[in-house]
Amino acid sequence: MRRTILAAALTAAVLLATGGPARAINTYNAVPATDRTEVGALVVQWDDDGDPATPDTVDWYCSGTMIDRDVFLTAAHCTTDWPDGARFYVSLLQDVQSALDAAKAAGLTPAQVAASVGVEGTAHTHPDYPGPNSDTHDIAVVTVDAAAIAARWTFTPATLPTAGLLSTLGSRQLDSLYWEVVGYGTNEAQRGPGGHIHPGGGVRLKAQVGFNSLNPTWVRLAMNVSRGYGGACYGDSGGPNFVTVGGVRILASTTITGDTPCYATNVTYRLDSASARAFLDDFVALP
Repeated sequence: MRRTILAAALTAAVLLATGGPARAINTYNAVPATDRTEVGALVVQWDDDGDPATPDTVDWYCSGTMIDRDVFLTAAHCTTDWPDGARFYVSLLQDVQSALDAAKAAGLTPAQVAASVGVEGTAHTHPDYPGPNSDTHDIAVVTVDAAAIAARWTFTPATLPTAGLLSTLGSRQLDSLYWEVVGYGTNEAQRGPGGHIHPGGGVRLKAQVGFNSLNPTWVRLAMNVSRGYGGACYGDSGGPNFVTVGGVRILASTTITGDTPCYATNVTYRLDSASARAFLDDFVALP
């Protein structure tokens, strides 16, 4: 199961039916992430029916983080399996869903809608994705024009970890540190007509999570409400999981998968591994 959502239209329909505000991460223990301006949404413009005479679909699909002035980090499963001609945009808006809704309601063309909410870029997917479970290589970046994105938003790129940082710290110390997940994803599972639904999404929120376990490629993070944690859900794929070490907020991993109802565990891809660093080294200067 991957955290990407390919049903933003359904999300919007749910919001209209309930009249409630759009939300992200989980509804419990989450707050707006207005301060995390380096965290953005991946918006995609694509042809969903093979007919060039009909309008393209434009929606947000994943989360991600600016790790340099011109590099947006996300997940490989967010940038693959799209029809030929798909176009990728990075948006650092706090509420990308409302901006998309307004642009569509104004009658803009798909290209105009996408450009109104984001800056177009070029996707670069790890060449070995999808790999084995031991290392799926589920990592990608979107490169954008630094001047174009700086003209629209002010942000400080996230700090990447040094090589092997999480292993050096060890599980006991990692468990004592502050972890935080940020993203635009949907709510945890709720009962709806025909079964469970995942409403909300499209607004940048953050929530504390807890350390669970570490292996060479993955960090598992606890999302239990009883422990005061929130967590990630569909659409948070590619988004950041920060850990604060010595007063410095480090982008330790990216959200990839987890339990289906989004209540228990966020399974995230380590950025301090040799594999992740070998990929990122082609795009950014690593610490």
